Amino acid sequence: MKTLTEENYLKAIFHLIKPDNTVTVADLSKFLNIKMPSVNSMMKKFAKKNWVRYENYKPLEVTESCKKEAALIVRKHRLTEMFLVKKMNIGWENVHDIAEQLEHIHSDEFFEKMDELLNFPKIDPHGEPIPDKDGNIIEQDLKKLSTCKLNEKVVLKAVTLDTEDFLSFLNERNLILEMELQIIKIENIDATMTVKFLNKTEVLSKIICDKLLVKS
Repeated sequence: MKTLTEENYLKAIFHLIKPDNTVTVADLSKFLNIKMPSVNSMMKKFAKKNWVRYENYKPLEVTESCKKEAALIVRKHRLTEMFLVKKMNIGWENVHDIAEQLEHIHSDEFFEKMDELLNFPKIDPHGEPIPDKDGNIIEQDLKKLSTCKLNEKVVLKAVTLDTEDFLSFLNERNLILEMELQIIKIENIDATMTVKFLNKTEVLSKIICDKLLVKS
């Protein structure tokens, strides 16, 4: 059985892994706010479990078994978030911290029942894909709102930041998933966008637009 600390490392790897299936100790250290010697020590333990291939001063090679273990933890987190929103009517801005605690429950039956009660959702409340029980993830063909062109119409499909402040910012402006947006102005100086939705307009900074994922 994996420890809570191991699960947190696995989830960090899930979020940091690069297309070539590598991750660096430095990135893990920064992401988890843990000192490098401690990360190195844990990665040596991961190497013994065949979760990574570890060599001094080289990026860690992440194995397929590690990717699956990491995806299954993310699955529990995202299922929990969806359950809290859909079945308990908790706002999407308030579910992350609760899911952080419940994701460490070691009961496959518990999460399979949760999945069934939700009718097997494919995405979580923030639009992120939910890995299936085998750790597989549906690829999403999405792009940042900040990359869209003037007059383009897109649908908001996901957000890449799930902090309470960010989601409350979207709530205050009635920006929700599956909403159609039209870009009606882009400032040359700072890429600030003016978008139209629900018969109103809103000015969004590039920082915000970078965090909103859309589909044409």
